[in-house]
Amino acid sequence: MTPVVVLSAVGANFDPSEIATQLVEKRLAACVNIVPQVHSVYRWKDKIQKDTEQLLLIKTVESQIDDLRDALFSMHPYEVPEFVVIRMDDLSSAYREWLISSL
Repeated sequence: MTPVVVLSAVGANFDPSEIATQLVEKRLAACVNIVPQVHSVYRWKDKIQKDTEQLLLIKTVESQIDDLRDALFSMHPYEVPEFVVIRMDDLSSAYREWLISSL
């Protein structure tokens, strides 16, 4: 099993704790970190936007990505949710074992 972290941002006024709880309860994620006050600059509908968002760092494994995406998108407030997958190639063996056993 290959551990990955999935990045997904939500608005500053949205409470992401329900998303995090559901993903962990369904064993689609071992852990979800919620990072507040992320400043984002992006183009949306041909205009430059500057927003404060919250970043979700979702720890899981590659084999869970499709189910995780479906669950996240069903709860996500954005029209086009961010879903970026990054492989975790170098992590401690204890953390890797914990992550996999939590799913």
